[in-house]
Amino acid sequence: MTDAPVLEAVGISKSYGRVRAVVDVSFDVRPGEILGIVGDNGAGKSTLMNVVSGAIAPDSGHLRVTGRQLTPHTIGQARAAGIEMIYQDLGLSDNLSVVENVFLGREWTGGPAVLPVLRKKAMRVRTQAVLESLGIDLHDMNVLVEGLSGGQRQMVAIARALVAAHEPRVMVMDEPTAALGTSESRVVNDLIVRLRDTGYAVVVISHRIPELLELADRLLVMKGGRQVHHGPTRDLDVERCVQLIVRGAAALERSAG
Repeated sequence: MTDAPVLEAVGISKSYGRVRAVVDVSFDVRPGEILGIVGDNGAGKSTLMNVVSGAIAPDSGHLRVTGRQLTPHTIGQARAAGIEMIYQDLGLSDNLSVVENVFLGREWTGGPAVLPVLRKKAMRVRTQAVLESLGIDLHDMNVLVEGLSGGQRQMVAIARALVAAHEPRVMVMDEPTAALGTSESRVVNDLIVRLRDTGYAVVVISHRIPELLELADRLLVMKGGRQVHHGPTRDLDVERCVQLIVRGAAALERSAG
């Protein structure tokens, strides 16, 4: 892990009418690091990550990737800068194969421009290589996604992010294990660790506090749209984390007292 952040969020705020969804939140994440984000429902986690992914524009504040400010900030510009977002629903098409999902909307073609031909073999080879680089063996790249387990579907979503047109630097994952059992959650978390060890900066939103404390290098705790903690996970345990989520700044004052 290097000392220079690959992604910096500075003073991000976003309101919807009178509802202040995110209020002056700042954080950073470095290559080879996992940043966990926790908070109760309505804490502003998803809104904050939608700002990071370019899905919504902040009212104030800005983002920097490798020191360069993103202005204006859209989904396309976020991806071009190396930010890939994997949403909780994964956005996969059940009636398409693994390869077709990985390249959905950005298929490789060849031949004349007036009558392009899908480069099916090249896409299959690329998908296989990406999965193998992460220690994943799905055996059949042409199997329909509807026949895959929850953990395998998560792997396909990650593979799709990794074959993006622009080399990803930051992987943002929204509740990657929310719908998974213990064994499949372990597989996905092992994969997240491999992403980190490969040099990616990984941001994980999760409500599974014990799991995230074990997985993440640092933790951002949010309450009511505000950040109430941003620091190494070694400074926290489950009880302390729950206090921050429930009591917010009051928990900090009580600890200081």
